[in-house]
Amino acid sequence: MPKNDNMLTILWMLNSGEKWTAKQISEKLEINIRTVYRYIDALCASGVPIISDAGHNGGYSLLHKFIKSPLLFSMDEKKTLLHAALFAKEAGYPLSETLENATSKLKMYSNQEQESILSHHIAGFEVINRRGYPAVQPVLLELEHAVANEWSVEISYRNSRDKQSQNRVIDPYGVVNWNNKWYTVAFCHLRNEIRSFRAERILNITRTSFSFRRPNEFSARTFFMKNLLPEVLGKSGLVSVIISGREEALDDLCMHWFLEHHLQERTSTQANFLLEEEIMYAHMPYMILSYGKSIKVIEPQSLKDKLVAVASEIMEYYQA
Repeated sequence: MPKNDNMLTILWMLNSGEKWTAKQISEKLEINIRTVYRYIDALCASGVPIISDAGHNGGYSLLHKFIKSPLLFSMDEKKTLLHAALFAKEAGYPLSETLENATSKLKMYSNQEQESILSHHIAGFEVINRRGYPAVQPVLLELEHAVANEWSVEISYRNSRDKQSQNRVIDPYGVVNWNNKWYTVAFCHLRNEIRSFRAERILNITRTSFSFRRPNEFSARTFFMKNLLPEVLGKSGLVSVIISGREEALDDLCMHWFLEHHLQERTSTQANFLLEEEIMYAHMPYMILSYGKSIKVIEPQSLKDKLVAVASEIMEYYQA
C-alpha cells in the first residue's frame, strides 16, 4: 500500500477514539514497526495532535474532536485557502461567518511553527475592494440556497430605469460576482426568458413553494459574459477606431473591461478597436475625455466631431 494510503489509514484508526500501539498498527497494515514510527512522526510534523501514552494500556490516540479539523492540507494548501478567503470576504461573500470559522480551524490545527509561517504570509497579503452594500448579504444568502436547491423565489426588483419596484418570480440558475458587484442569472417568469439581476436592486426576496430544473450544462458565467460582451465579428456596421498616445495611457485604456474585448491590434503608441457605430458614439467620447491630452483619436473623423460636441456641451453646462 502506498505511503499516503498507509498514513491516512493510521489517521482514521486513531480517529476511532481507541488507543493503538505501534505493534498493533504494524500488524494491521502489515508494515515494519519502524515505518509506523516514521509515519507517526510525519503526521505530528504536519500538525496532527497525536497523543502518546507510555506504560501499560498505553498507545497512540488523537486529541478530542480532531475529526473536525482539516486533516490533509499541506502548508501551501493552507496558505492558498487563507489567501482565497481574503478575496472572498472583500467581495462580500455571503457566508462570511462560516468562512471565518473555516479559516480559524486551519490556523487552530496547525502546530506552532506552521502557525507562525501562516501568520507571516497573511500579514503581508492584503485585498482592497470598494465597500459593497451591507443589505445585499441576506439577499445573496437566500439566492445561494435557491440556486443550490433549485427553489423558485419571488423578488421585488427595481432596475435603473424604473422608480417603482416590480414583483416577479425567478428561477435562479447561478450567482456571479463581476466588477465588485453581485448578480444572479435566472429565468424570469414575467419576461419568459433568462435574465441577469443586480443583487443590490433586489429589495425583497421570498422563497416560494415551487421548484425548477436548471438546464443541463448551463453556465451562469458564460451567459452573463455573452450578454455583457456580445461577439462583434461578422456583424455589419462595425467601425475601426484608432487611438494614439502615451504608452502607459494606452495600457490603461486597453485594459478597460469593455474596450479590452474589442481590441484588434496594439503597438507601443497606437491601439485599434473594432466597435459598433451606435456603441462608439454612446460610450467612447466619455471614456476618451477622461484621459485628457494623454491620448488622441486618429480616426474616424466622426468620433472626433462627437468628442468636440460632447466637450462643448459640458463646457456650456458649467458656464451656465
